[in-house]
Amino acid sequence: MSKIPTREEAFDLLKKYNQTESLIKHALAVEGVMRYCARKRDADEEKWGVVGLIHDLDYEQFPEQHCKKTEAILREHDWPEAYIRAVVSHGWGICTDVEPQSEMEKVLYAIDELTGLVVTTALVRPSKSVLDMKPKSVKKKWKDKRFAAGVNRSIIEKGAEMLGVQVSDLIVDTIMGMREVADKIGLRGSATGTQSTPIINGAHSI
Repeated sequence: MSKIPTREEAFDLLKKYNQTESLIKHALAVEGVMRYCARKRDADEEKWGVVGLIHDLDYEQFPEQHCKKTEAILREHDWPEAYIRAVVSHGWGICTDVEPQSEMEKVLYAIDELTGLVVTTALVRPSKSVLDMKPKSVKKKWKDKRFAAGVNRSIIEKGAEMLGVQVSDLIVDTIMGMREVADKIGLRGSATGTQSTPIINGAHSI
C-alpha cells in the first residue's frame, strides 16, 4: 500500500531534482495557491499542497520527458496513484493525454500557468509585491498578449471552464494563495505593513 508523502518528503524530492531558484519559487507559488483553493473547498489542504509543490519535479533535468519522468520517479517512491495522476494531468494536451477529472486536478491545471502571469505582473509594479496587487492589474496584463508571452492563456481559460468559474475568479484565488507565500517566492516587495490589500471579488477590488 502506498504511503502518504509528507510535505517535507515532497520538498526534499523537489530539491533533489531542481536547483534553479525560479523553478523552486514556482513550485512554492503553486503549492500556496493549491492550499488556498483546498481550504476554500473544504478539501485536503496537505494533499493539494503536496501535489502543487511536486507538479514540475522533472522539468529542470528532463524537460523533454515532462510529466512522464515525474510519474516514473513518484512510482519509484511508491506515491499514491491519486497524487501521481494529478501531477500528470496538469500536462494534459501538451505532454500527456491524461485529462484532469477531479477538482484538485482541474485547479492545478487552471492555476499553474496563471501563477506565472501573476509573478510577472508583480515584478513590473512599483512595489514588486503581490500583497498590494489588485486583480485588475493582472487582467490588464492578460489582454496584452506580448506581456508574459510564454503564459498559455488558453489553458487558463480551459481550466476555468472545467471548474465552471470565471478567469477573474481564478485570478483572485491565485493572488490570495500567493500572498500567503509572498516571502518564500520573493514577492513581498516594498508593500508596507503586514496588511494585504483586501479583495472583494473578481470584478471589484479595494
